[in-house]
Amino acid sequence: MTSPICTRIQLHNFLARLLLTTLLLLLIQVRRGCCHPQCLDYKPPFEPRQPLLFCKNYSKFGCCDEDKDYELSVRFYTIMENFDHSGYVTCGNYIRSILCQVCSPYAAHLYDAEDANTPMRVLPGLCDDFCHDYWHQCRYTLSLLLEDLGNPGQFANLTATIEDDRRRFCEFLELKDKQYCYPNVLTNTELNANLGLVQEDSEGCLELCLQEVANGLRNPVAMIHADDGTHRFFVAEQLGYVWVYLANGSRIDRPFLNLTRAVLTSPWAGDERGFLCMALHPRFTAVRKAYVYYSVSVKKEEKIRISEFTLSAYDDNQLDHSSERTILEVVQPASNHNGGQLLFGHDGYLYIFIGDGGRAGDPFGKFGNSQNKSTLLGKVLRVDVNNNDDGAPYSIPSDNPFLGEKESLPEIYAYGVRNMWRCSIDRGDPETGFGRGRMFCGDVGQNKYEEVDLIYKGGNYGWRAKEGFNCYDRKLCRNSSLDDILPIFAYPHKLGKSVTGGYIYRGCQMPNLNGLYIFGDFMSGRLMSLKENVATGEWLYNEICMGRDQTCRFPKLINSYYKYIISFAENEAGELYFLATGAPSATARAGVIYKIVDPSRRAAPGKCGIKPSPVKIKGKLIHFHPKEEFVIDKKPTTTPVPTTTARKPPPTRKTARKTTASTPTRKALPPPPTSTKIRKPPTQTPTPAIKTPSTTARTTLAATMVKATPTGYRSAVHTAAFSGIQTPTTTSTRKHVRPHPTPTPRPLILPQPHANYPEHQRFTTPRPPYWPTTFKPQRPPISTTQKSQQEKLILVDKTHNTEEGEGNQVNKRPRVGGRGYGYKRVRIGGRRARAGSVRLVSTDGLSDRGRVEIFIRGEWGTVCDDLFTTKAGTVVCRQLGFRTALAVMKRAGLGQADRSVRIFLDDVECEGGESSLLECKRSRVGKHNCSHSEDVGVICG
Repeated sequence: MTSPICTRIQLHNFLARLLLTTLLLLLIQVRRGCCHPQCLDYKPPFEPRQPLLFCKNYSKFGCCDEDKDYELSVRFYTIMENFDHSGYVTCGNYIRSILCQVCSPYAAHLYDAEDANTPMRVLPGLCDDFCHDYWHQCRYTLSLLLEDLGNPGQFANLTATIEDDRRRFCEFLELKDKQYCYPNVLTNTELNANLGLVQEDSEGCLELCLQEVANGLRNPVAMIHADDGTHRFFVAEQLGYVWVYLANGSRIDRPFLNLTRAVLTSPWAGDERGFLCMALHPRFTAVRKAYVYYSVSVKKEEKIRISEFTLSAYDDNQLDHSSERTILEVVQPASNHNGGQLLFGHDGYLYIFIGDGGRAGDPFGKFGNSQNKSTLLGKVLRVDVNNNDDGAPYSIPSDNPFLGEKESLPEIYAYGVRNMWRCSIDRGDPETGFGRGRMFCGDVGQNKYEEVDLIYKGGNYGWRAKEGFNCYDRKLCRNSSLDDILPIFAYPHKLGKSVTGGYIYRGCQMPNLNGLYIFGDFMSGRLMSLKENVATGEWLYNEICMGRDQTCRFPKLINSYYKYIISFAENEAGELYFLATGAPSATARAGVIYKIVDPSRRAAPGKCGIKPSPVKIKGKLIHFHPKEEFVIDKKPTTTPVPTTTARKPPPTRKTARKTTASTPTRKALPPPPTSTKIRKPPTQTPTPAIKTPSTTARTTLAATMVKATPTGYRSAVHTAAFSGIQTPTTTSTRKHVRPHPTPTPRPLILPQPHANYPEHQRFTTPRPPYWPTTFKPQRPPISTTQKSQQEKLILVDKTHNTEEGEGNQVNKRPRVGGRGYGYKRVRIGGRRARAGSVRLVSTDGLSDRGRVEIFIRGEWGTVCDDLFTTKAGTVVCRQLGFRTALAVMKRAGLGQADRSVRIFLDDVECEGGESSLLECKRSRVGKHNCSHSEDVGVICG
């Protein structure tokens, strides 16, 4: 008999091993997600449209197009003008390699630009060995690489001090991340094995991300476009409203259609009746007709009605409600299995998908409605609604398969369907046209299987004899005359219980997804995909998961969604969306539209550009405000630097919403709150995984949660450039590396030039033997006095006067080419600032970044971050004498104003060419729905 002590020891050892295994798995996951391909514009890499001639290593995949490649080559040859032949041979490859890291698919990591809240390096992070070789061979070229990145004299103090000290030289240039520094990043097998392909997790699940497009909808059941060049999309709610959304995401406040009085539905969760679909005529610009599919009650008898509406003669964004003409009505025996799909095929005919009549098992008649061709229930119909103004509502196409067959209705195109929910037509491969015109449908199953079908003329899809690939009614299933068409894919109910048909992706922006059929399940919340093997005709299944926080760390992207996937859609350009809700009720405003995004590869810049045709608007526009927190804005867990006291992290923004059904959640660490948002569907049970806070620990000095002295090369450069004082050097601390204690700072002292020396010999560092005498050294900086703490508010306005009565003293940014390089102090008092002047308020006294404040009505006020993009940031930066905006900081990332400061502007949308924010599209001055926690800030450059 085993003693209790031995049992405890064994249990303790088991738990210890289990804990160790769990920690190792977590560390592996953290390591796998610590770096991802990303360019300096915060977007995924791409394949250039033309091969690169200068940075040839990145011709297949990287971050440079041919224009950027040419720009780098010009910069390279300008630098090399300072060398003779031996210098060219010795240093040419070093300089080319360093310049071309802008084109690396890991450029954002090499330049420390993955986190928009931290300053970006001016040169890529090098590996230790490469840096030592570079220092030994060509250390004096550092000033040449830096001289055209800003003020010609601002880097002289730095380079003159470190060029002869290898340790300090490489402290500033080295990237401590050994696997991701240059050139190791090129030879890292794990990193480059599947570079540019759709990322997969350890179980083979495709990792994609989402962009929130619309919210606050009541069971959005359909989204369509007019194919008229406007890139509008029309969203139908189950309640009976149809709304128009413009290409910029704004919604027109007047509904395109309002059938709420006629539509039969209820607030019950899961009610299948209601407004179910809409289709616009394929020549909508000329024909101006729309067709709708909805449930209606006529004398207490439930029916399905398909109606035709004509566009209003006075408003292109509204149907004429008095123009309704009934095309078809079908009596619905039960309240479920209503079907609900309308679409126009490439043949110009209208296809109508009707359910089998409801209840369970299609119990109507000897063979059920679906196998009975004398009823329209359980069928795919095809009718011709063209040229019907003076005659019958529709005619029968001459090639309909059962036209003339005894006891068969001529409208029938295919039969044996149960309840097809969401169908689509393949646009075809953009280059070859392969697949064009194919019709895909998801058919909801009974007890065991869900299926995806390709619709063929005259096809019998087997219901009720079969469900998926298996027999349902065994007697009918044995009938040799069944001759049914099998689905291309079927899945059991352990994966989901209500299929939602999707689309074949044929858009431009995400080339990796071309040919991928993406669909989902309403009940389980799973996103799934099928890829055709053209050689065998088989369809290969892959589940789709939401990418981890690092994978989706791009502007505007999220990695969670609401569980109930109602429908899929594509816009005019072929990009793919899905519509979901957190509460499946026709009256609950929990519906959201998501755009599907592949973060691993994008199309080359300029390839997918669209110019929407202008739309005449009557009424008001309601601007879109995303509700979900962007992955890139999530506050990282920060390890504090030694000797620095960390502040408490801000509370996590609440995103959980109530749902009408309670769903069990799988275990997670830490335990998540109750929610129906999906991050990654589980592999065993149909219940969705729940969104949990990020647990990746990141070690960084420039964090929003920890105030610390800037360290490292890039920080020293920024401080020297903008504070006007000499900067101490410290050891750079990189994320994913344990922080080092801060050494005793040593000042960077610029050697004083001797008046009797020739200009090219005024540096104390000797010039290399291979530099010609025509070498143009960088200008030595003019030293500036240290500014007081009260003078660290930077205000630069090159064109406007200042406000009378203001008493602040400010520093003015130097103009390149002007006298000297120090900062000139300017008083506001006595002069008047014009409305629209801007300033950046920085607690650190940096001139290139800070909270945006605008001068209106005699006082300074803040700007909310809603809709504020880099285009608006560029307008601000250009007012201040900078070239562009490097980053826009939301959620008061650069500080929030005191309550006494007014909020002046909200919903600011700029094109980038305006001279002031007041010229941009925006709300009225002083009208806003935000607080100072949403003060916007910018980083200029």
